[in-house]
Amino acid sequence: MPIVHLKMSVNEPIEKDLRTLEQRVDDLIGACRRLKEENDNLRSSRDTLIEERSKLAEKNRLARNRLESIVTRLKALEKHQ
Repeated sequence: MPIVHLKMSVNEPIEKDLRTLEQRVDDLIGACRRLKEENDNLRSSRDTLIEERSKLAEKNRLARNRLESIVTRLKALEKHQ
């Protein structure tokens, strides 16, 4: 039974290494794109939450002022009775 030797050229290992490197670079580019998209989404969510918090703080301030006004009026009514 004859032994068959596959003769690899000198460039084949380099080509394989380059393909592996290219694939890793492509994977990194994909990961960077996904992370950028996720980061953009998180920033958008953060901005929305900051705006919502600001609106809630304003509503809270208005409610507190109204309650203080009601308490003041109730106290004034008690004094007159």
